[in-house]
Amino acid sequence: MNPNFKISIDKSVVSEMPRVTFGGDVYVIDTMLKVNAAVAILRKSPIVGFDSETRPAFRKGQSHKVALLQLSTHDECFLFRTNKIGVPLSLAEYLADNRCLKIGLSLHDDFNQLHKISNLKPAGFVDLQTIVGDYHIADISLQKIYAILFQQKISKGQRLTNWEADTLTEAQQQYAAIDAWACIRIYEYLKSGNYKPENSPYIAQSEHETSE
Repeated sequence: MNPNFKISIDKSVVSEMPRVTFGGDVYVIDTMLKVNAAVAILRKSPIVGFDSETRPAFRKGQSHKVALLQLSTHDECFLFRTNKIGVPLSLAEYLADNRCLKIGLSLHDDFNQLHKISNLKPAGFVDLQTIVGDYHIADISLQKIYAILFQQKISKGQRLTNWEADTLTEAQQQYAAIDAWACIRIYEYLKSGNYKPENSPYIAQSEHETSE
């Protein structure tokens, strides 16, 4: 086998997979009173998944600031409603603490949005897009990476919903939690040594191989 082989999955294959769910507890952090307790729990976790959500813009020239920061342990996810509480000091200090391991994907985009509402300097983060290539995975979307590794589909049905709504729906909360929690699962599985790229059913054949 070509040592430079690539692993990639088609959207049509992903669409047929069973949908993943987050089986842990989800907490909406929308008041200052809840922030410190949530951050204290996150600091006790050896690894945390991270993501953010911004209200979609449908008109040219329109933009919105980040509305939600998701931080998840293995079994608890905290949804910080930054459109309501901003980035409180204890949360900012946690995000800037390089001793706390935080896993995300396409972090450049998240940080750009975050810098619009806070001057903190994020530290202790690992971007999955920078490491999946070491495991021959060519796809860089969370949905495709997760599908390649676990044969389950992360639904993106809530992505374009209103993240600044007065109350987040159960579907929004589940979606937001999964996107952060999935980063932990991907990182730990890749680092465990149990994933064998050469055994993947999604190895992409080159034009030369398909013509033989």
